[in-house]
Amino acid sequence: MSLLKELSMLNAIPGNEKQVRDYMTKKMETLGSVSYDNLGSIIAKKIGDPDGPKIMVAGHMDEVGFMVTTITKEGYVKFTPAGGWWSQVMLAQQMTITTQIGLEIRAVIGAKAPHILTPEERKKPVEMDKMYLDLGVANKEEAEKLGIKPGDMVTPYIEIQRLSNRKFMLGKAWDNRAGCAGVIQVLSNIQNRKHDNIYFGVGTVQEEVGLRGARTAAYGIEPDIGIALDTTIAFDFPGGNKNTELGKGVGIMFKDSSMVGHKGLRDFVVGVCEEEKIPYQLTFLERGGTDGGAIHMTANGAPSIALCLPVRYLHSHTSIVHEDDYDAMVKLVTILIQKLDRETVNRITYQ
Repeated sequence: MSLLKELSMLNAIPGNEKQVRDYMTKKMETLGSVSYDNLGSIIAKKIGDPDGPKIMVAGHMDEVGFMVTTITKEGYVKFTPAGGWWSQVMLAQQMTITTQIGLEIRAVIGAKAPHILTPEERKKPVEMDKMYLDLGVANKEEAEKLGIKPGDMVTPYIEIQRLSNRKFMLGKAWDNRAGCAGVIQVLSNIQNRKHDNIYFGVGTVQEEVGLRGARTAAYGIEPDIGIALDTTIAFDFPGGNKNTELGKGVGIMFKDSSMVGHKGLRDFVVGVCEEEKIPYQLTFLERGGTDGGAIHMTANGAPSIALCLPVRYLHSHTSIVHEDDYDAMVKLVTILIQKLDRETVNRITYQ
């Protein structure tokens, strides 16, 4: 599981994915030909059959985080979100500010002690624009000497760890370093396996702010089939509806706000799961989307599906995933790449 752990600990927000891109380049450049689009997405190409269909498997490199906006005269740092946050999960959390030269500075989002909260303040969450980062400095000059500038990346800080049941893993940025790890691992898995297609393993940029890298990368590739590797909500918390649970298999997304998954491709994927005895869960989201939302509308269209790892506490800095779900996702995609030849892709697309 070193891939997951190492990727999770990297810092990369929308528009600043360099750490993850460099990591994926190092892992994939010996496994296929590597190129980049003009927004910064990485594309690894592995040819099985040069005349076969083009299969794009994408995981986005960015995590939800923040960007520095201003430094107050007292030395506190104000910030703006990069991706979707709920303010209630943010107070008193440790963060990392990464400067332009790569220096990482620890900070914490300040919070009033409960002793001094007014009755009105107790009634509602603190609004994000009222929050600030405390660096532990005396004034603005000390903060500026650290090299902090507007636009610098801010990411949650947490040490990755396995929990009491070792298959449960706690960390940050599972959305979507799990997908990035899957892209790399599938590319490794097919090195010595027959696949009658061209595999494109893609790490996309700026998914959390509008599926932007998936759009540009897909226009360059023009895939015949699109597979987004991403995350979905695990509903197995107290009071949850249990529609998707940790440890019950890979999530096959049939609908979200960015895409209605292609029916023919979904039926094929479910059939593979049942034939190969891969645990799966059919899932949906009323809000939220994946890179599949951009891929499936490229050029004259590409049948697409999102395969998602269930995550507890999504879009916070403390999320939990299950090792078995990740293994199921990787096994499924590896087998799909072996099965998606031209005849199969045509049947999925046109019948």
